[in-house]
Amino acid sequence: MSLTILLIVVIGIALIFDFLNGFHDAANAIATIVITRTLTPLQAVVMAGLANFVGYFTLGTAIAKTIGKGVVDIKLVPIDTLLPLLLAALLGAVLWNLITWLLGLPTSSSHALIGSLLGAGLVAVGPKVVILGGLFSGGVIQIVCFIIIAPVMGFIGASLFTTLIFIVFRKVNPHKVKDIFKYLQLVSAAAFSVGHGTNDAQKSMGIITLALVAGGVLPEFKEVPGWVALACYGAMGLGTMLGGWRIVKTMGTKITKIHALEGFCAETSSAAVLQLTAHFGIPVSTTHVISGSIMGVGAVESAAKVRWVTARTIVWAWLLTIPATAACAALSMLIIKHFHQLLRF
Repeated sequence: MSLTILLIVVIGIALIFDFLNGFHDAANAIATIVITRTLTPLQAVVMAGLANFVGYFTLGTAIAKTIGKGVVDIKLVPIDTLLPLLLAALLGAVLWNLITWLLGLPTSSSHALIGSLLGAGLVAVGPKVVILGGLFSGGVIQIVCFIIIAPVMGFIGASLFTTLIFIVFRKVNPHKVKDIFKYLQLVSAAAFSVGHGTNDAQKSMGIITLALVAGGVLPEFKEVPGWVALACYGAMGLGTMLGGWRIVKTMGTKITKIHALEGFCAETSSAAVLQLTAHFGIPVSTTHVISGSIMGVGAVESAAKVRWVTARTIVWAWLLTIPATAACAALSMLIIKHFHQLLRF
């Protein structure tokens, strides 16, 4: 297989991954606003898909650079191995997204891609290729730590914000409160969708830019080309507009019962966390953040209202994502290496 054809294949699968990311993570952006009937499903996904694009103009491409240069050390990867490595990583991430979508589990597309990069990198080069880093210095350790930290931030932020809202509106007529937050939720859902676009679409941007370096189109990884950014946001926006309704049901009804006020608090808290982490270039999971926020909102009203069995299942899926996708990508890389001569990498 020629280098050009392989490059096109990698870019194509990266955009498919972005489409599935939007499709899979549509629940993140629209579950609460659909369940509370603030918007119809069609209105919600169109709003979320368009808001994803706004993310590109807010905080730049710091996360794309983290994915491209902060997970595996590309300087240690032979140039003729980099494209096959990226192909194996994308195949592993796509496979995991499809499996968890079929099961209705709101797992992280972001961590699926990170785990896949690790698995493919370990098979292609070995342990030395992994950038461990630290909690405050980037790398895999920081990413893994934020699997726990990000949803905890969402949980605490949503709990405090919900408590404050309850105090401020405690004397207001409940029907009036419902009407107020039905409109406010439009703002919070849009803000969360912007955060989703800022965070999630950038993962594939990093992969495609790396592929362009490996294919000789770019001399080095410095900035994400504009057409790459637009293609990734377009693919994710289209996926979001089509929506992943299995996961919407899990997010909107199986964790805790959500009304407009609770939806507003969960989305606002999540949007704040996503913007903060994006500012520092930390690739977190929008799924983890909104799930933690929904649990935080439910816990304020009554811990008994949170379906902790569902929450436990979701957390287990979070913890399994990186090792499971690493295994899928490692297998893909072994197969690609086995057919090395046939495919003429």
